[in-house]
Amino acid sequence: MSSFRVAAPKMASMAAQSSVKVARPAFQAAQLQKFTRAYSAVPKNTVFNTMKRTQMMARQASPIAKRAYSSEMANALVQVSQNIGMGSAAIGLAGAGVGIGLVFAALIQAVARNPSLRGQLFSYAILGFAFVEAIGLFDLMVAMMAKFL
Repeated sequence: MSSFRVAAPKMASMAAQSSVKVARPAFQAAQLQKFTRAYSAVPKNTVFNTMKRTQMMARQASPIAKRAYSSEMANALVQVSQNIGMGSAAIGLAGAGVGIGLVFAALIQAVARNPSLRGQLFSYAILGFAFVEAIGLFDLMVAMMAKFL
């Protein structure tokens, strides 16, 4: 206990010399008085207290909160977001290109291994090409929808 009595003044003097700032109160005295006057002016026994307070706050805050946006700025933001959406959706077209390349690479390998099945393998390759191309077209349609709708 006695060591605490010795250490406490020393810690207090060290804290006073340190560069750590002390927290300030959230409200200054003048603000607190304004708030208490405004709050006490509203009768406490009515049902519409909250509505009256919110209406008073809305009337006070409306000149500060209103900001006119130019239509040019809004249109530019819409155009930019449409272009970003179209570009993001069009990335899938690269997958369709890779898929078409894989289909025909597999066709060439299969014909090289067994040339007698060339006609049947070619029909399968065209069917695979059609499926991959359909996915690519769906992706292109989504990209166009992102741009123009």
